[in-house]
Amino acid sequence: MVAIALLSGIGAEAADAVDEDFDLSGAWKLSLLSELPIGTVGVVEALELPGEVQHHLMHMGFVPEARVVVVRKAPAGDPTVYAIDGFEVALRRETAQAIRVREYDSLNPGKR
Repeated sequence: MVAIALLSGIGAEAADAVDEDFDLSGAWKLSLLSELPIGTVGVVEALELPGEVQHHLMHMGFVPEARVVVVRKAPAGDPTVYAIDGFEVALRRETAQAIRVREYDSLNPGKR
């Protein structure tokens, strides 16, 4: 993403030359917690919530690098139940949309 911002003002030939220097293949693909399908494991990257709500969720285990599993959805689709730190928490879609996660790679958990 940085390369795109830096290259926006230069020609395509120069951009192709610089792209060879930047290997973004190992970058994390961030998603919203609300977008993960049932059974998926994600790793919390960031919470973008008002202070009081964010603080409350962090006390329940939603901290950076915590693994969260999408357990089930309500029949109408909202709320969704997530397993984190040994217990289950139901979050409304609005709240889950403010939590950024990356896909968990069980073979290389810390790999970007």
